[in-house]
Amino acid sequence: MLPFLPSLAAEDGIGPKETKPKKARLPKIKEENNILVLKKSNFDRALKETKYLLVEFYISLSGPSQTLAEEFAKAAGQFKKEAPGIRFGKVDVTEQKDMKKEFNIQEFPTVKFFVDGDRKNPIDCKGVREASAFITWLRRRIGPSTVVINSTDQAEAIINSEDLAVIGFFKERHGGAVEVFYETARDVPELPFGVTVSEEVFVSYGIRENTIAVFKKGKPVHNEVSEDGKQNKVDLTRLIKTFTVDLVTEYNLETSVKIFDVPVETHILLFTPKNSETFNKTYEDYESAAVEFRGKIMFILVDTNETRNGRVFEYFRITEVDVPAVRILNLTSDAKYKMPADEVTVENLRSFCHSYLDGKAKPHVPSEEIPEDWDKNPVKVLVGKNFNRVAFNKTKNVFVMFYAPWSHDCRKLLPIWDELGKKYENHENIVIAKIDFTANDIQLVMLDRYPFFRFFPVGSNNQVVVYDGEYTLEAFAEFLEKQSKPKVEAAEKTPSGESKEDLTEEETVIKQKEEL
Repeated sequence: MLPFLPSLAAEDGIGPKETKPKKARLPKIKEENNILVLKKSNFDRALKETKYLLVEFYISLSGPSQTLAEEFAKAAGQFKKEAPGIRFGKVDVTEQKDMKKEFNIQEFPTVKFFVDGDRKNPIDCKGVREASAFITWLRRRIGPSTVVINSTDQAEAIINSEDLAVIGFFKERHGGAVEVFYETARDVPELPFGVTVSEEVFVSYGIRENTIAVFKKGKPVHNEVSEDGKQNKVDLTRLIKTFTVDLVTEYNLETSVKIFDVPVETHILLFTPKNSETFNKTYEDYESAAVEFRGKIMFILVDTNETRNGRVFEYFRITEVDVPAVRILNLTSDAKYKMPADEVTVENLRSFCHSYLDGKAKPHVPSEEIPEDWDKNPVKVLVGKNFNRVAFNKTKNVFVMFYAPWSHDCRKLLPIWDELGKKYENHENIVIAKIDFTANDIQLVMLDRYPFFRFFPVGSNNQVVVYDGEYTLEAFAEFLEKQSKPKVEAAEKTPSGESKEDLTEEETVIKQKEEL
């Protein structure tokens, strides 16, 4: 064998006294608070080196991202000690735009779970906000998603372990219905889940068939009969998560996150002052109507005396004269619906909800009437009813100021806007306009801080240019001159003080929700 070894070495080009050069070790991926700092250049490597990788896609200056970061770091630290094979990572999408596009990141923060290096099929981790929930979510993804219950004592222990608990009563531990239950448990880590096939436990709780039971503070609040093929994970998750909030949830800074975490796409909102003489009766009727629509429509109360709810009033165009008011909002389409009846009663609420669910209700789009002299002055006056016709004109560039009459900043800028209107009054393809955005609902324009400005290029459909330059006559004019140049000429140099975006309906809805 010995004479053979040199011949192999010589064949490989290495002499008897030479050794193969060692491969240089790659530097470790940078970590912050036990979280891998990931980017396009090291993401593949992280996937190859880590069997289980939970990644947060975030915006550094976003409030929700910063809040989640603290809880994410706590969970990462615990897993690094207990289970080194499970790692946490983070991607700042303001810098890693390619990754934002690749993983279709639309909301911030977004968390995704990568298993065995699979880059193409990450699992969404939705609605998880606290460190303990991240820990439970991961454990249920990697191991059993539910606790097996073999006795009534075990069932009682789980039911009383938290304010809310879910128990699945099944004749067998395998099959379509129970598999849906297991999948649901993985996606609702904030609640304890148990499963039993024990006849003793069935008898103790008076259960005779496959049933999913929700317990609140030790008492049963809902039983859902479960049959193979008649239930799916989405519907079951939606139903169970509705019990994490009250039947009627008051909107405030503390509850807003929970409200949007419940996967019910339709919200009904009651706007009323809580100190009203009729409040107790109104609330009682509202709560009574809510029982029938649990899992289909989320019932929300908005106190109109709470000044911190001002952004919500603006979003729904609610004024003092409208109160009490009832609106339905579809979170997917952003369509708003107004209850036809003025009086808030159980019957009127039920009729309104059924009309919406049956597809008979028509969206409500607030608009002032078109003023007779809307186009007589240098600055044209727009309302909801003439906005699209003017803004998306095929022959003119339209520059619009969105204002609120009560805003001091808006009132201060209106004279400058009038000067801009006079400057371009005789320009053949430029229109200067303004709209009271508190009184007119424009679906394709996201709500921003007043005043705000949008430029609608000639011949555009949904393209809108956001103006973010200085609020001076000179800056407005410079922006207009550059935007009004022919497209080929303008493309050679990107104007300052603006950013272009194609406002699809979905993006508009997402941006408006972040403002609430």
